[in-house]
Amino acid sequence: MARPKLEIADIFRAHGPAWRRANAGHVSLCQLKVMSAIEACRTEALGGHVAGCTKCGHHHIAYNSFKNRHCPKCQGPAARDWMDARAEDLLPVEYFHVVFTLPAEIARVAYWNKRAVYGLLFKSSAQTVMTIAADPKRMGARVGMTSVLHTWGSALTHHPHVHMIVPGGGLSPGGSRWIACRPGFFLHVRVLSRLFRRLFLDGLMDLHRAGKLTFFGNLEGLAEADTFASWLAPFRKSEWVVYAKPPFGGPEAVLAYLSRYTHRVAISNARLVSADADIVAFRWKDYRIKRGDRQRVMRLATHELIRRFLIHVLPNGFHRIRHYGLLASSTRKANLPKIRALLCLQRPEDTVAPSAEAEAAPLTLREPCPCYGGPMRIIEILRRGQKPMSRAPPRERSA
Repeated sequence: MARPKLEIADIFRAHGPAWRRANAGHVSLCQLKVMSAIEACRTEALGGHVAGCTKCGHHHIAYNSFKNRHCPKCQGPAARDWMDARAEDLLPVEYFHVVFTLPAEIARVAYWNKRAVYGLLFKSSAQTVMTIAADPKRMGARVGMTSVLHTWGSALTHHPHVHMIVPGGGLSPGGSRWIACRPGFFLHVRVLSRLFRRLFLDGLMDLHRAGKLTFFGNLEGLAEADTFASWLAPFRKSEWVVYAKPPFGGPEAVLAYLSRYTHRVAISNARLVSADADIVAFRWKDYRIKRGDRQRVMRLATHELIRRFLIHVLPNGFHRIRHYGLLASSTRKANLPKIRALLCLQRPEDTVAPSAEAEAAPLTLREPCPCYGGPMRIIEILRRGQKPMSRAPPRERSA
């Protein structure tokens, strides 16, 4: 893949120092670390290697990645590795995509309480689906799901929501049979919305009583219990957005979709159009347009673009991909063989162990030569800050 002409890293390197000075004391340590990681990613500061083709002599420099989950350049390889691990978990059933979104006013509370409120968003949305699916009047089955947190809108605004991928069915209460949902239909979104609203608001009140919420600015008054309860009251009657998309075309389509969503960051390098000290232009989708081309170009002040990017930095150790129910990490290995047996499916063959020859060639890269497709071998290891010693100047590898 050709390297984009403009990257978030370029903006951070050129304008990040001035932005940090202007906002000293108002930037968290997590945000500062993310900026430093993106600025250093795939540069000689992290070291790397020189790779050469065994057929044509082509060689290039590949600098190491910082592997930060907020870095646009690091997420492609991370997504591929994650999808390889998840491929064997897929079942030959319909899969559904359900989205749970927080109201804008509640999102303001989440902005200052990310760990607590984002965690509650995960928990309440998963509990909603599992509760409704287990209802004998609905499906009467124990279901599983994979949930992915996104905190942004297309314009980089704060818009927390969970994308949930759910197999269209589940195990009976006794685990003796597979219960499939109706073809093309999972669960009523209005029923999901009502229960999600109640579970989330009750959980938010519990967090407030436990002293786990903080408030700033014009929300400081919400620290009082009675004031907070009165402020929440209208939300118990308003409509909350829960959206269910049509089922996927098959397990392969689920994999393709997940690969785009699981490791997505607030803005990809491919969306950037131009940048200077004053203005950054980037492409975004205007979802207010119901038909036709939604693509637009937005221009933001450079300091505002940096600010919007950093509001989506997650707390250290916070998991943005979670599995629940039948797909929970603790029970998935036991549940999937049982489900396949009920569906009369053969278990996927175990991965073939690598041969001795493969183990003896650890310096062969996975990607072939971009010129003639020959194997690429590492011919020089670069330490941090070290420049290549090869006589012929190698070309830097495109990210």
